[in-house]
Amino acid sequence: MKISEIRKSLQNLITGDVWWDDEILKFYSVDASLYQIIPKVVIIPNTEKEVISVVKFANKNKISVTVRGAGTGLVGSALNNGIIIDLKKFDSISIEKNYVEIGAGVMKGNLDKKLKKKGKFFPPNPAIGPFCSLGGIIGNNASGSRTLKYGSTIDNIKEITFVDGNGKKITLPHDQKIGKKIISLTKKINFKRFPKVSKNSCGYRLDRVNSIKNTHKILVGSEGTLGIILSAKLCLKNIPENRLLFVVEYQSILDAADNCVIIKNSKPSALEFVDRLTLKNIDFKFRKNTSCLLFVEYDSNLEYNEKRFKKFATGKIVKKIKIEKEIETWWRYRDLALSFSLKSIKLEERNPYIIEDAAVPLAKLGKLFLIIDKMNKKFQTKTVMYGHAGDGNIHVRIISHRQKMKTLEKISETYFDQVIKLGGTITGEHGDGIARSEFIKKQYGYKNFQIFKEIKKFFDPKKILNPGKITSHNKRFKIIENF
Repeated sequence: MKISEIRKSLQNLITGDVWWDDEILKFYSVDASLYQIIPKVVIIPNTEKEVISVVKFANKNKISVTVRGAGTGLVGSALNNGIIIDLKKFDSISIEKNYVEIGAGVMKGNLDKKLKKKGKFFPPNPAIGPFCSLGGIIGNNASGSRTLKYGSTIDNIKEITFVDGNGKKITLPHDQKIGKKIISLTKKINFKRFPKVSKNSCGYRLDRVNSIKNTHKILVGSEGTLGIILSAKLCLKNIPENRLLFVVEYQSILDAADNCVIIKNSKPSALEFVDRLTLKNIDFKFRKNTSCLLFVEYDSNLEYNEKRFKKFATGKIVKKIKIEKEIETWWRYRDLALSFSLKSIKLEERNPYIIEDAAVPLAKLGKLFLIIDKMNKKFQTKTVMYGHAGDGNIHVRIISHRQKMKTLEKISETYFDQVIKLGGTITGEHGDGIARSEFIKKQYGYKNFQIFKEIKKFFDPKKILNPGKITSHNKRFKIIENF
């Protein structure tokens, strides 16, 4: 079918927007990564029926369909060369006592404002969360700084309604027939190959599908490869009445890593890390020999935790903050770590996000820092590091004159080999996308990967939903077009 025929057919099929202007296609050809793929057409549907109609049309004509949220992804998860569906008009919010029902296009910043008026919050809080769509947050299994206490998206979701690759609307966990099929595939999994970490956005999370009531969780982190999420019911928590934040200096990153193990046992709500390059951007006079900071927050038993923390913190406590506005100011410093890192890296020294999101068991965090140090020496690179230390999830930005593709391949292979040996995951919260899908089989093994492919075939037999992700064998560097 010619591109012109595809576009005209879609225009006649739905009442929503159908775009193919060059400027629109270029806008949707990129996200927050350094990857670019030009789509054939962009659809902004008005209704669920229109989504179903588009998927059925794509299925019949074997055209790829990729759902896109706000375009904040760092690994090219929502890029493809077929039909792009933007669900921005699916923005309904219905708040109940302990959950909220949302459309996939709801922006988290808008949801947060409405929930705050009710004294509630949805726990996952990516650093750029206000600018993320909820569909994208579910598709990536997004997390954030408070995952340590409240869990990732997969821990805070009750129900998902989606359209599979056949154009069938499904609601899990209510659809018992679909649920039984998922459970039958789950029973084949070798769970020993799943990393024992508190955050994981790699592959399909069958380790969390242990009963019919949890079958909806297979969609969380699936990056639109199993279905196009239309709506979901999300769990809510009460906003804590008070918080206490400590900012702690360390002269050694390894000392900070060791201290994290002890700190985590005290059950903080957040335990975050930034390196020396990040703290240079913070409006505060730190000691000259400070190599990193930990941000440690408690939101319960504050007096007890304050006394206890002062006893086991091995670094120097430079800030103890109880005033809400000041706490938010310091969290903005941490949340701007990505922006700070980009400012500190010259344009010609920026590289695609490849190894930026690995997570390891917390006891192995010090070893991860040593691996990064050895990697820098071997490949003559530098790195900016920050992230969710309490979850063993460190974001690593490579600083180097733009590497040749083969060198980037060696860096990622070396790093991921070591991460997997430590019992970690190649992505804690950003997803697989273009950047990491080829390494999924290495993490989970051949048997599990084959089951992933069975799941993909069950939900999307013609492989039209976001191809090139998760079960793909495509080499990521072959589809980088603007690097």
